[in-house]
Amino acid sequence: MYVQSLFAEERPEALDQFIADYPLGAFIVQHESGIEVDHLPCTGHVDVGDLRIIRAHVARGNPLWKALQNRSDVLIVFQSPNAYISPGWMPNRKRHGKVAPSWNYAAVHVNGTARVIEDGEWLKEHLTALSHAQEQHRIEPWSLDETPQGYIESLLPFIVGIEITVTRRVGKRFVGQQRSLSDREGVVAGLKQEGTDAANAIADMMMRYAPSESRPK
Repeated sequence: MYVQSLFAEERPEALDQFIADYPLGAFIVQHESGIEVDHLPCTGHVDVGDLRIIRAHVARGNPLWKALQNRSDVLIVFQSPNAYISPGWMPNRKRHGKVAPSWNYAAVHVNGTARVIEDGEWLKEHLTALSHAQEQHRIEPWSLDETPQGYIESLLPFIVGIEITVTRRVGKRFVGQQRSLSDREGVVAGLKQEGTDAANAIADMMMRYAPSESRPK
């Protein structure tokens, strides 16, 4: 991923949080038949010595896990909501006309080495962590403990775990940092007027990650 310094996100804690916020990862793997992509919900972990780990699982019928059996390399792409940016929202459209449309988004690319896991206890711990991450903020959170005895265990033979040892992470936030303060404010107002979930998410990201000189005091 091409990342200019203005748009680079390199803070480890921010990259960790991004993966937690947008945990559906696109796994890009080289199969014998060519490049394949699978979309899998993930959990991030910090192992001994700050070694970062990504964990996921697939249906046993999915050929992805067989392609990863020999500690294969994998690329995982995590992406935020995204939105088209109209020049019509920018005051400089009328001042000098030197404006152009763009597309705002954020993404984290993770390279790593895969390990396939078929251990039942590992899989159950993974499913517990995965569901807890999504349930913990709910008024009445659901947990695996609510299922009938033996039910989860009966499902485990039908899935296979994948653990990625992370070797490289590249983060990018392309959210208008290059624009003037007035144009950024115009874009934020335009996105909020659009009112979609994606537009609101990008507007919030633009305000949180604005250049320091233009952040609210």
